[in-house]
Amino acid sequence: MFDILQHNFALNALLAGVVVGFLGGFYGSFVVQRRMSFLGDGLAHVAFGGVALGLLLQFEPFWVAVPFTILVAIALTYLKERTTLEIDTAIGIFFAVSVALGVLFISLNKKYISDAFSYLFGSILLVSKEDLLFSFAFGTLTIILATFYWKRWTYSSFDMELAKVDKINVSFDNYLLSILTALSIVLSVKLVGIFLVASYLVIPSATAKLISKTFSQMTILGIVLGIVSSEIGILFSILLDLPTGAAIILLQSIIFLVALFLQKFTNKQ
Repeated sequence: MFDILQHNFALNALLAGVVVGFLGGFYGSFVVQRRMSFLGDGLAHVAFGGVALGLLLQFEPFWVAVPFTILVAIALTYLKERTTLEIDTAIGIFFAVSVALGVLFISLNKKYISDAFSYLFGSILLVSKEDLLFSFAFGTLTIILATFYWKRWTYSSFDMELAKVDKINVSFDNYLLSILTALSIVLSVKLVGIFLVASYLVIPSATAKLISKTFSQMTILGIVLGIVSSEIGILFSILLDLPTGAAIILLQSIIFLVALFLQKFTNKQ
């Protein structure tokens, strides 16, 4: 076990797992509470289009996926607030278009197919020192923003109309949360993979919601579950030679089932 820590790729993955687990638990609490789990899935597939475009242009996929995903997140928020189009319909449209573009870009690119599969399913070998620096910077930014916006984000998550009556700029908060959620998804892609990153955003927070009495407890527990499942999942994936993202998500799913069972058992008492 300790021999694993001597390898830079494993250490980078474990450090990234801490940040990604924190981000997933924090932003996932708002996604779950606002019943917007489909948003995470949609943005993850939007990121696929950006990654595929980056590979085609031979740029760093991350730096192409970031603006690509943020622009779509802004567009989705705009459609939700300014049109009568339902948010799940808008997400479905962008979902389909982004996947189609991703498939097209990959088909045009004959050199980086293996890299594309690594992004689809996650790979600890993809995590670099630059990724870690950016991840920790974004994690720090998240903590700073939370100190200023936590109360109003929480308020509007439970009653958006009442928050508007109390003159909270809900529209600005919605755009900001959408952008931050998009960034957290793109940051998590290298470790978890595009296909599974939406689950990473939802399962720990959904588990926390089952056994928490307050939103604060739910958020903190979601962060803890995200970090712990990341670290254990990464270690198992290395020791057993398993896909990193799959190992983490399956572990989170087991924890969710245990929490669900305990909740049902407790309610019967």
